[in-house]
Amino acid sequence: MTWKHPSSPVTKKFKVQQSATKVMATVFWDSRGMILLDIVPKGESVNADRNCETLDRLRHAVRRKRPGLLRIGVVFQHDNTTPHTAKRTKEWLER
Repeated sequence: MTWKHPSSPVTKKFKVQQSATKVMATVFWDSRGMILLDIVPKGESVNADRNCETLDRLRHAVRRKRPGLLRIGVVFQHDNTTPHTAKRTKEWLER
C-alpha cells in the first residue's frame, strides 16, 4: 500500500502474463566449442537414470567429435543435486 495525496494520478496496474515455458538443458563444452546439448523433454525430470543416460551420450559424442579428449581427461563440475550425488551416478563416473 502506498500513501498518496488525493490529487495524485491513479497508478496503472499492468496485466499479468503467463511466463514462457521453461526448458531444462545440460550443455557440455570444451575450448573448441559445444560437445553435447541435452534438452529434457517437457514433463520429464532429471534423476540418476536420466543423468547416466546423458553421460552415456556425452561419452559417445566425445569419441566421435574429440577422440583425444578422453586420454587427456575430463573434469565434471557437479553441484550437490540428487542426480549428481546418487549412487548410480557415482558408479557410472568410477567406470
